Amino acid sequence: MISLRRAAARHHDPRHRRKVWRTFDPLDPFDRTDRLAVGFGTLENLDENRLPPHADVPRYARDEAEIVTYVREGTVAYEDSMGYTGVIHAGEFQRMMAALGARHHEANASRAHWAHVFQIRLRRSSAELEPGREQKRFSAAERRGGLCVVASPDARRGSLRLGQDARVYSALLQPGQHVVHELAPGRAVWLHVVQGEVTLGDLALTTGDGAGITTERAVSLTTREDSEILLFDVAERQARGP
Repeated sequence: MISLRRAAARHHDPRHRRKVWRTFDPLDPFDRTDRLAVGFGTLENLDENRLPPHADVPRYARDEAEIVTYVREGTVAYEDSMGYTGVIHAGEFQRMMAALGARHHEANASRAHWAHVFQIRLRRSSAELEPGREQKRFSAAERRGGLCVVASPDARRGSLRLGQDARVYSALLQPGQHVVHELAPGRAVWLHVVQGEVTLGDLALTTGDGAGITTERAVSLTTREDSEILLFDVAERQARGP
């Protein structure tokens, strides 16, 4: 079964010169006709942000969450009330465990250039992880040609350690490349096309499109042009809501 979210169906917020597209955040959060309004399983929010110089990364009223930030272009500076400060560069991923009541702030660090940033919010789990941040760079070479795990509960292959039962993959693919991701029993996948075009069965997905796949043994996709994707492996029993 496939749940489709086209790029144009995302909630677009152009305020303060920044451009924000929210895959799971509709204008009316209580819209019961939108089965993806509350996210996809443990994946609560998937935001794409294009930020002018010094613009802030949009925040949520409820900050208690596990957050993965991916800087695709530019640099993002951060600071929080727990004493963490620093910069996330292009090609780097950061996992932050935000404690209840803690204040944090992220913004484009450049005075002249825009930043392209993805921020992924995962529902808080029962895992006892201390509030804090972990940051790593995954080179284009590591992500080229197949799925590179960038975050997982067991920190496999040098990935960021998550408290939530989710695995995050990144891939840079050339035209005609075929990728298969097998699903263990009880698992589901959300696929997001960062850039390019891929086919998922008979379905064509282009830049900004996303699709949730449930009740399948594997996810199989083929690229039509140079493409970048993010893939989230989550528990199927939670794939229809929290």
